[in-house]
Amino acid sequence: MRFLITLLMALCPAALAAAGLEVPVIYLKQQEQQPPTLSNLDPQPADLGETGARLGLADNRTTGSFLGHSYSLETVAVPTGGDFAAAARAALSRSALLILDAPKPALLAAAALPEAEEALLFNTASPDIGLRSGDCRRNLLHTLPSDLMRSDALMQFALTKRWTGLALISGSHPQDQAFAAALRQSAAKFGLEIAVEQTWDYGADMRRNAAQEVPLLSQGLGRHDLLLVADELQDFARYLPYNTWLPRPVAGSEGLVPTAWAPVVEQWGAAQLQSRFQDLAGRKMLARDYAAWAAVRSIGEAVTRTGSADAGVLRQYLLSDAFELAGFKGRPLSYRSWNGQLRQPIPLATPRALAAQAPLPGFLHQHSELDTLGLDEPESRCGAFQ
Repeated sequence: MRFLITLLMALCPAALAAAGLEVPVIYLKQQEQQPPTLSNLDPQPADLGETGARLGLADNRTTGSFLGHSYSLETVAVPTGGDFAAAARAALSRSALLILDAPKPALLAAAALPEAEEALLFNTASPDIGLRSGDCRRNLLHTLPSDLMRSDALMQFALTKRWTGLALISGSHPQDQAFAAALRQSAAKFGLEIAVEQTWDYGADMRRNAAQEVPLLSQGLGRHDLLLVADELQDFARYLPYNTWLPRPVAGSEGLVPTAWAPVVEQWGAAQLQSRFQDLAGRKMLARDYAAWAAVRSIGEAVTRTGSADAGVLRQYLLSDAFELAGFKGRPLSYRSWNGQLRQPIPLATPRALAAQAPLPGFLHQHSELDTLGLDEPESRCGAFQ
């Protein structure tokens, strides 16, 4: 114990100078009505995201207890159809550090509040590419990977495997269409082409017939090496593997899935994180849980290193080259200074194993290989961070 305290004194003199520091964090969640799907086998956990934040709080308190830093986490749920901006305004009266679990319109409404101008907000739920580009906000950072980061990871894998013949089946929901657009953009980025596409536009009342429809739908795709699927609601894609007209691997929203986190990630100390989350939640850690954990831990790491709970000081440090977060993914995580996105490897996971983790070998970058995933600085139209 004495050695640990001595080590912390050597590493964090500023933090020790700020003993007695109070760090209140508010987790603000917009509840949404989920559209009907063909299967109800995998309902969304009621505590999705929130428990990741709670685990991050526990981790922050471990270090904070030695430094005299006191962390607290308040959870606020906005009911379906409720006024998220009003809830954010009320939350900002109590803390300038908000973890936001909400769709894009709600995030923009919160970030636009006068009270939020000097606050520090974290997006842990929306993968929207525009939020990292022309719709970015200087007070809004992103710990959830964008759709483009995930699709870039998948295209790196396809290129490595030399699976150059690509086909795509996408759903009609806006989230499906957004991920399908990211897949097209990533394919073009890496010199690949999605030669043929189909849309799944059957209703949610055909559960018994879905498996019979898949071979007929996929027959029209012609010859291909890899079948991509954009089904972010987890509606129909579960019926694709082993049921297509041609025997082909499936990837995207089903099969080989690029994601922020998966229960099969166990290297780099991840098994320990998985175990602690399981003990806390009684279930597996999912991508939005990881994003919320990373947001709370980012705050804790920045407070530890700066000795401050001021949102402006923390934001400046988070966007600097000095910040690193140990994220159990094999390399340090950091924020892109041009759009606030957390750089991170993307696991490519099957239901029972980690197949690979992007960026894959051979995909190089002049600054960080992690910037081969998602919008690089020349590609982003974000001007708010300049």
